[in-house]
Amino acid sequence: MAHISANELKTKGVAAIEATLVDHTEAVISVRGKDRFVVMDIAHYHYLRECELDAALAESRADLAAGRSLAESPEAHLARLDKLT
Repeated sequence: MAHISANELKTKGVAAIEATLVDHTEAVISVRGKDRFVVMDIAHYHYLRECELDAALAESRADLAAGRSLAESPEAHLARLDKLT
């Protein structure tokens, strides 16, 4: 992962990000020597979001297969939640 300082970002603007992302998928923006932000191409962001959603779907399927689920009406669900509080 590449690094861009806040000062470099101030002086070069978006061009600093674009130049860094030519060779890297992500760039860390550091402020006063501390890593603070990550920037990436929007296509890479969408890819990561898709991976996150795929992982959530796999987890849900595993829960269903292992019997860690409950089928109930919305009313029953709300009543059960009320008992928890």
